[in-house]
Amino acid sequence: MSVVKINVLTVPQEQRETLEKRFASRAHAVESSDGFEWFELLRPVEGTDDYLVYTRWRDEASFQAWMEGPMKAAHQGGGGGAEGGERPKPAAGGSTVWSFEVVQQTGPAGA
Repeated sequence: MSVVKINVLTVPQEQRETLEKRFASRAHAVESSDGFEWFELLRPVEGTDDYLVYTRWRDEASFQAWMEGPMKAAHQGGGGGAEGGERPKPAAGGSTVWSFEVVQQTGPAGA
């Protein structure tokens, strides 16, 4: 059964562009991971500063393997072009992960 992880990131208006650029530069860190099924970065339109990072995985074990391997390496490496090996300042001021199991799904008719 697939699992969905939604990372809720509180991002001030002035850090939005930074956050989006960082995610774009790290896309390769997830797309070839075993068990990875889907990713979306959702930008808030109104009423909140929270971005949603939606990922879908074959199972919890696949997500955990990614968290302990490629995700950890991507975040420890900085990836923001900081000088002198310093890690760049986080773009988000807070983070919460929501976890769900996919129990029903559908797609467009005829697809």
